[in-house]
This record gives sequence, structure tokens and C-alpha cells, in this order.
Amino acid sequence: MTPKAQPETIDADMRAGAPASEGDAAAAKIPLAMRLYGALCTVLGVFTLFSVIVFAALMTWALQTDPSLIIVGTDPTLPVVLLAISYLVTIGNGAALVVFGRSLRKSRRRNAARWSHVLIGTSVVQVLLKIMLQGIDLSLIPDAIQLFLLIAVSVTVDPSLKKERALERHVRDMVEREAAEEGMLGRDVEGKGYIELNFFNLFWVFVICCFLGLVIETVYHFVIVVPGEIQDRAGLLFGPFSPIYGFGAVLMTAALNRFYKANPVVIFAVSAVIGGLFEAATSLFMEFGFGAVAWDYSGSTIFGAFPDPIAAVFGGRTSTLFMCMWGALGLMWIKLCLPWMLRLINLIPWKVRYSFTTLCAVLMLVNGVMTLEALDCWFERLSGIPQTTPVERFYAENYDNDYMAHRFESMTITPDDSARVDGAARAVADVSAAPEA
Repeated sequence: MTPKAQPETIDADMRAGAPASEGDAAAAKIPLAMRLYGALCTVLGVFTLFSVIVFAALMTWALQTDPSLIIVGTDPTLPVVLLAISYLVTIGNGAALVVFGRSLRKSRRRNAARWSHVLIGTSVVQVLLKIMLQGIDLSLIPDAIQLFLLIAVSVTVDPSLKKERALERHVRDMVEREAAEEGMLGRDVEGKGYIELNFFNLFWVFVICCFLGLVIETVYHFVIVVPGEIQDRAGLLFGPFSPIYGFGAVLMTAALNRFYKANPVVIFAVSAVIGGLFEAATSLFMEFGFGAVAWDYSGSTIFGAFPDPIAAVFGGRTSTLFMCMWGALGLMWIKLCLPWMLRLINLIPWKVRYSFTTLCAVLMLVNGVMTLEALDCWFERLSGIPQTTPVERFYAENYDNDYMAHRFESMTITPDDSARVDGAARAVADVSAAPEA
């Protein structure tokens, strides 16, 4: 059975064994527990919208009565802007929760699945904004729980009945086993793209490019930036990984998967734009959240003749040279490296394919969470914020300032550059406590 013939075979098997029609599946009643969760989401959405309205009224009153009540630090502009964006996202999240909860209560599976995807996106944005404003603390736990529940709902709430899903899984396992024997595991069997955009493939795209990106950046620094100097360019607490390249590769793979046969100029241009924007967004997040600067292309020029306009527009967060590098990497990845990656995937034994990937995903998740926590504690120590909790003391003892500075050699943390409320408030307290000259 060839890959191109597989979709027809799957469709035939599904038609032959499907216990119910699509309409019947869509109309199937959602379990009671999920409908109760939907009612809770509706209540939470209404409460969120009401809270935002009350907060907006209090902020308006504070501005009219005493503007100093909401001033944070010596330069309140950035925190206020981020707070405004955060509350706009919160309004959207609250409205989406109301619609999502109603869809669950009414057993409208398709609508519930669509709105769960919207809520996953807004929840991720909310988490990032909270980290930028207040760092990593216990207030993120409810958001993490909500994300977990939304992902679980988005996976389980679909128009397919349980027996249909079981049959589809069985057929898919047969197809994948056959594809593995033919050396085609990971390819898009429908031919719409080069690879199947599933968790398994995208996770290994992320891991491989985290490693390859770090190697390329280290060599570039050794050869071009400071000839002969080997600098640790790692972006995670453990292992030879630079996650910006991993996430960038995932974004480019998702965007360009269907265009792997397209004109190389188109692939280069799209890769350059995606990579440059992602690099700038990551730089903003690191600086606003932790006062951290890991790269700065300010002052870059084009062939040494005139200032780089891209670097000027983005404040040194990306540049024309590095956007071109992203474009070249994206072109090489789509045209040359994906076949190589598929060969690596096929080296993973079939019997341990999913268990091994799950284990590695958990390890990478722990690595990422510990990296953010270590950066957060590093920021607090440099801000003069006391390390009082067991988690903070753990990182202070095991990953102190010297360790972090050595691990993240290219990174500098300046608390005054962040948008954090705790760091700014600490700075104001220090100024207030200082004796007058």
C-alpha cells in the first residue's frame, strides 16, 4: 500500500466500520462532567468581565483623584502599556469563556473545539504577560490548570464518537507501522505537505533545531564575532539547546510545510520575516519579563556603508543580516533537512517511539520551566528582592549569580529595563529609603 493510496483506504475503512454518521456524532451529548465544566467556564467568564469593568472604573477614579496611586517606578509607561494589553486580552478571554461554556452546556462539539483553541491562545498570551509584569509566582497556577483542562477538552471534544476514534486510531497505527517499514514514517500521507504536522514530528523538529541552532551560533561567534573565543550560547539551564531556534523552526515548518515545492525566493522571504519577527518578539519578552538582553544589533550597518534600517526599526532586536540568516536557514530546512530528519525519525524503534518521545518531551518541559524559574530568581537577586520561599532558596544555592552568568554568557540582566512591578517597586523603595544628601 503506497502512501498516496492510504487516505482512500482509511476513508473506506471508516465508512465500513463507522457506527454513526457525522451528524449523529456531532449531535452526541457531551458527558455531564464536561457540561458542568462548561457551566463553570460561563460563570468564570461573566465574573472575569465584571471584574475588568470594576477595575477599569477604579483605575479611572484613581487617575482623576490621584494619578500617583498607579505610578510604578520612575518610568510607568511600559508597565501601564502592558497592563492595558493584559486587560484587553482578559476581556477577550472572558467573552470566549462565556461562549465556550455555553457550547459545552449545549453539547455543541464543533463550537466547543473551536473556542477551546481560541482560549488556549489567549491563555498562553495571558501567562506571558503575567510573567513580564510580575515574574513567576503562585498566581500562574490557575492559568496552568486552565491550560491543561482546555487542551484536554480540545483533544476529547470533537464530532467523532468513541468507536469512530478507536477505529481511526487502529487504522492509523496500521498505516504508520507500514510507513515505518517503507521508511516513510512522518510523511504527510495526504500529500498536502511534506511532513505530518503532529506532536511527534514537531517535537523532534524543535529538539533537533535547538541543538543545530546552538552549534551554528557558537561557530558564528567563534569565527566571525570574536575569532577564537568559544562562548556558551545555550538558552536552557541544561543541555546544548537554544530554544529560539527550535521554536523558530516549528513556526517555519508549520508555515512552509505545504510550500516545500514552492519557489525558493518565496520560502526564503517568508522564513526571513517569520524568523526576524520571532527573534524580536523573544527579545521583547526576555527584556520586559527579566530585564535580560541576550543579543543587541543596535548600530549594525549594511556592508559598512549605511545604518541597518531593520535594526533601527526594531531597536536592535533583529537585523537585516540575521533576518537573511533566518531566511537561509528556513530554505535549507525545508528543502534539505526535512528528509534528513525523517531518516532520523525512522531510526527510533517502533515499539518505543511514543514512550521515548513522551519521556523526552517531559524532560524538555522540566528544563524549560526550571530555566524560567532560574532566570526569575536571578532577576530578583539582582533587584535586591529577598529570597524567602523554598524554591527561591533552592535556586540561590544551586544556581547562584556566578553560575547563571557563566551558563548564559551572552546574557545580561538589568532590572531597570524590565516591565516588572516587583523590581520597579523595589527600586522605588530603595530610593525612598535612601538618606537625603
